[in-house]
Amino acid sequence: MKTNQLSGYQKILLALSGIMLIAAIFIPLWVIDLDAPQYPEGLTLLIYPHKLAGNVDIINDLNHYIGMKTLHTKDFIEFTVLPYLIGFFALFCFAVLLINKKKWLNALFILFAVFGVIAMLDFHRWEHNYGHNLDPSAAIQIPGMVYDPPFLGYKQLLNFTALSMPHIGGILFFGSGLVLMIASFLPYYKRKKKISVQKRTLGVAAALCVLLLAGCNRGPKLIALGKDNCDYCSMTFIDDHFGAEIITKKGKIYKFDDLHCLTQFRKEKTDTNQIEEVYLVNYTAPHNFIKASEALLLKSNELHSPMNGDVAAFQNENQLQTVKNRVHGKQISLQQLYAQ
Repeated sequence: MKTNQLSGYQKILLALSGIMLIAAIFIPLWVIDLDAPQYPEGLTLLIYPHKLAGNVDIINDLNHYIGMKTLHTKDFIEFTVLPYLIGFFALFCFAVLLINKKKWLNALFILFAVFGVIAMLDFHRWEHNYGHNLDPSAAIQIPGMVYDPPFLGYKQLLNFTALSMPHIGGILFFGSGLVLMIASFLPYYKRKKKISVQKRTLGVAAALCVLLLAGCNRGPKLIALGKDNCDYCSMTFIDDHFGAEIITKKGKIYKFDDLHCLTQFRKEKTDTNQIEEVYLVNYTAPHNFIKASEALLLKSNELHSPMNGDVAAFQNENQLQTVKNRVHGKQISLQQLYAQ
């Protein structure tokens, strides 16, 4: 094979990059979540390659009072051209496969990198203008205050906490660029054992795919003692043996320092139809979470939980019996817990 032709692993990486870009066309690229006391479920702005989605109307109504422009898909030329640009690069990946020349792979990576930088700069420009160009006749005016959302990460905007981050499509988009970079530059660092290098490269690509898939999964987050607060009673966590978390279908996580707080929050402050999953801390291993539907529950006044719910969760029967023999409690079901 001629040295200017693509190697086998480069072809695999090119195909992977093209598939990732095709998928990115149909799912959100970016998400901006807004959290405030009056919206316990939060508000979400989803940015697809071709449209805005989520709680756009509610966000527009709120922003009207502080003079921010309303958001409409038709007002952005980007939503017209972006799907075609992403599709172009996906087709470019498969075209390079057919051409089978390394110089075309390098050209593809450079062009894609330039496109990515321009896209991020354009997004940053929009956020700046969105938060700075305010209506002078707005009902609420705070001198010197601007409201541009964070480009990446958290930012406090009045009583709202905004979180901006890539969604699944954005992860696939950036992942595609990383895969192209690996395919383009790794040959320059090959060692004498070419086969070994190729295996490591494919391993990196496989690991990347696993990480991308893992990044799409929603799961519980470790409780930070002395730092996190219960989302029902607002008390700071001092004991993580009785913790619990609710994850909503929007991905928002609520933390509780006691199963009593979990049940009360579930009754009073959330729509159970919007709950994706409930996790309980394993009493015998506080760093581990158990799905509430799979947990075994023990109630005993001798457990002395933070808010006197006095219910602990266990992974298996042996764990429960060991503690039960010590505190002389009784086993209850999840339905009995929720009924309390």
